[in-house]
Amino acid sequence: MNDLGALGRRPRTLTGPGAPDARSEKDPDPATTGSPCPGTDAERATAADETVLPEPGQTTGHKAPVKHESATGRKTSTPRPGAADPVKALMHRHRELCARAVDPLEIAAGLEAHGITDRTAARFRHRDVFSLAEEMYARVSRDGDAPPPAAPAAPRVRAGWALLTLLPGALCAAAVTAVHLTHGQARLLAAMAGALAVALALRAALRRGPLSRTGPDRPGPRPGAAHGRTTPWTVWLVAYSLLGNGLLSSVLTGGPHALPTGTADGPWPVTAAPVLALALACAPAAWTAHLFTARSRRRLAASRGLEDFAAAVRPLLLGTIALFLGALAALLTLCTALLDEPAAHAEALTLGALLFLARLLTTHGFTYAPAVVLTATATAEAAALATLFAARLPGFGFLATPAETLVTTWGAGSVPTLACGTAALALLVHTIRKLTRASAHAPPEPAR
Repeated sequence: MNDLGALGRRPRTLTGPGAPDARSEKDPDPATTGSPCPGTDAERATAADETVLPEPGQTTGHKAPVKHESATGRKTSTPRPGAADPVKALMHRHRELCARAVDPLEIAAGLEAHGITDRTAARFRHRDVFSLAEEMYARVSRDGDAPPPAAPAAPRVRAGWALLTLLPGALCAAAVTAVHLTHGQARLLAAMAGALAVALALRAALRRGPLSRTGPDRPGPRPGAAHGRTTPWTVWLVAYSLLGNGLLSSVLTGGPHALPTGTADGPWPVTAAPVLALALACAPAAWTAHLFTARSRRRLAASRGLEDFAAAVRPLLLGTIALFLGALAALLTLCTALLDEPAAHAEALTLGALLFLARLLTTHGFTYAPAVVLTATATAEAAALATLFAARLPGFGFLATPAETLVTTWGAGSVPTLACGTAALALLVHTIRKLTRASAHAPPEPAR
């Protein structure tokens, strides 16, 4: 009887479809306890599928797993579509970039231009962007049937743009000479004709060669970059360097009492030396920009990482800017001596640096920052003149205090020097940050 009672109190083992797993109550889960479990996920799933459940009424001492658990295990062991090869999905997204790339660094530059950083590359199981680009390049070259395209050659010097860069300086020198040799109405006509000729020549020089913003070898607009216009503000800054200092000094003395006569000793003095030096500096600007572009592409082909490229291009960029400023300083000294005008090196050099940096950014596809900085600079110069005129109204004399303090302490040239110098420093920081990236020198993407 005792044996029969103990047998009656023994719990029954359920073998139906809704039966709970007895192993979950007795044996701990290997995944939670950290104990090793023999076999891989696929082997355990296969073993679970091959387990035969007992027939109804059949007793067994072994714990039988149920079929719906084996189906669940088989489902979780199968990787999701697209998650097993994330690099392949990235290659599909940037298939045009991978197809036309001639080396891994070009792919890395394109990925960087689209906002992929080293932290993003870690999600693709790579330590940095260049390692990710190397895998993408290797897989394209392995899977592609067509031979890879030839490496892009460095831009060559062409006689067309080389002569066009000399044209603005030559026409400006002719216009200044004509203004100094004529008088009265003829002088006004010579000044207007000369200004128009220089503007057309400068427009032609900026449309071709290293200073152009479009072309077969130019990077083109950046992805998602905003556009900005720089022409009106450039014209204002150059016109201010010609007429602004004379107008500022005249306003402080109660003028102007007459229109400018084109000379430096008139009631409205004109300073032509900075404008002539800037016009002559178009040729050095084009040559230094060409030098920077050619050397940067050589560095791009020889570098083995984005950080190596940035470290190699940074001194090259600073040397290019210093070379241009040295050429501008020499031209300014020559023009000042020939025209017998007061030296204005600080004003002309800061303006030249600002315009050169803005053009470098524009030719590499970054147009928004130059437009903003040039607009702010022109606004500051215009505000200085506007406050002096507004101070003549009753009760608004305090508006002229900042401009009067600057002019009295450092002269009329301190206003454009301060405005252009501050803007040039801000744009220099932005230029170093942008043009030392490999993506700034990548070839343009084909139009969709």
